[in-house]
Amino acid sequence: TEMRSRGAKATDIVVLVVAADDGVMPQTVEAINHARDAGVEIIVAINKIDKPAANVMRIKQALMEYELIAEDFGGDTPFLEVSAKQGINITSLIEEIALRAEIAELSANPNRDAQGIVIESQLDVGRGPLATVLVQRGTLKQGDIVVIGEHYGRVRTMADHRQQQVIDAGPSVPVELTGLDGVPEAGEPFFVVKEERIAKNITQNVSEQRRQKRMAALSKSGMEKLLSVMNSEGGGSKRKLKVIIKADVQGSIEALRQSFEKIGNDEVSVEVIHSAVGGITNNDVNLAASSDEAVVIIGFN
Repeated sequence: TEMRSRGAKATDIVVLVVAADDGVMPQTVEAINHARDAGVEIIVAINKIDKPAANVMRIKQALMEYELIAEDFGGDTPFLEVSAKQGINITSLIEEIALRAEIAELSANPNRDAQGIVIESQLDVGRGPLATVLVQRGTLKQGDIVVIGEHYGRVRTMADHRQQQVIDAGPSVPVELTGLDGVPEAGEPFFVVKEERIAKNITQNVSEQRRQKRMAALSKSGMEKLLSVMNSEGGGSKRKLKVIIKADVQGSIEALRQSFEKIGNDEVSVEVIHSAVGGITNNDVNLAASSDEAVVIIGFN
């Protein structure tokens, strides 16, 4: 859940991959909800069309339930039928991504210090802390001093997705880098600074602020957080109370969803960001915690 949330927030276009022989899974619905919550465009890639059990029409009909309507059904969501194994329509998928990026006028300046986000991180026995980062603007170069939250370091090596060594990475390029003094958190933003002294000062300040925040969080309950959001002035803009619904049957979910969406006034409206059949799980709590705003989880029956 956290990975899908981070992915949706880190990208401008989401490619939703659905297996043609499998159908729409709970993880698919979760990914759709995360993409919607992040406000990014969705392209659907129906994969494994080369398999005998593939049923593309069933996938298109199932996704209509989640307001992803194919262009040949009169909707505005691009659907591409692909096979990763045989390479069918992969070029068309890349062209569609490029077209959507051009329509949305997505661009970045490569001629500046790099900024971006950490996709994943780990501690390697031989190479030390590793961080896979996505450059969002600027160009990251070997030897740059990078600050990531409470950690910093000089980029010693960079490797692309094929583990080939590279010396620089421009906008939208993911690379795995070494040289950090610790393992950063996934989803953490990074930026380049000119001097090590500056990097050290920034990371010390961040460490102190986070320590104070952790101490304050211990004395503030989730309900207090919710009330503070409800009571704070929205500067004239309508606030949204986000809700996750879990219930014993699908019919109950639909009834609850419709009831909640009717609740509200001129200042606050209710928005259901995720709903599914079954008990409340760690994934639901992680989805709620990953939101910048307070989220209420409701378990019915």
